[in-house]
Amino acid sequence: MSAMVEWRISDAPVPYEVAVAEMEARAAEIRAGRADELVWLLEHPPLYTAGTSARPQDLLEPDRFPVHATRRGGQYTYHGPGQRVVYVCLDVGARGKDVRRFVGRLESWVIATLDSFNVRGEIRPGRVGVWVARPDLPRGPSGAVREDKVAAIGVRLKRWVSMHGISINVEPDLTHFAGIVPCGITEHGVTSLVDLGLPVTMADVDTALARSFDAVFDADAPLPDRA
Repeated sequence: MSAMVEWRISDAPVPYEVAVAEMEARAAEIRAGRADELVWLLEHPPLYTAGTSARPQDLLEPDRFPVHATRRGGQYTYHGPGQRVVYVCLDVGARGKDVRRFVGRLESWVIATLDSFNVRGEIRPGRVGVWVARPDLPRGPSGAVREDKVAAIGVRLKRWVSMHGISINVEPDLTHFAGIVPCGITEHGVTSLVDLGLPVTMADVDTALARSFDAVFDADAPLPDRA
């Protein structure tokens, strides 16, 4: 891991408002040159977040969990116990000032982390996040192999410092996703590492994230293919 990036792990669930306030404050300190970049690993209590592109009709059960409007990109997402949320306060200005490439780095980071558990994560045009093929499940009406979402990506940049980041489903209650249309996509499902049959713990995922960070965020590292 880079010596200039602080890694923080919160063991107790962090309220969403607390996390956002901390990210805002840290991002301001990074911009001012008074703090190192931050990778923050945490879990939230059960909640839904509405990104800047969220459609009201995609909130199917508005009273199920608290709903938080957020200024990150994307639509509705679920956060809760058993999901590793990774907030990244990184100086994208110093990392090339290329938003598309930065998002590609986040995608690559998730894919490299999943690869540690022999899970093939893939990117799909028009679908935000990282997906896994499910040949073990019945095919859809079109006959295509089902693909389920295993990780979400949503970022916000303020004066070239990032906030928010990624979430990887380790062992959340997948029924909690039923209260929304995740990321506005209705024709695909949601899965987790444990749902895929892997005895993976949160600590295992944290280790894989840390091991792959430097190689993925190297300026010359390749970006993932979009099949």
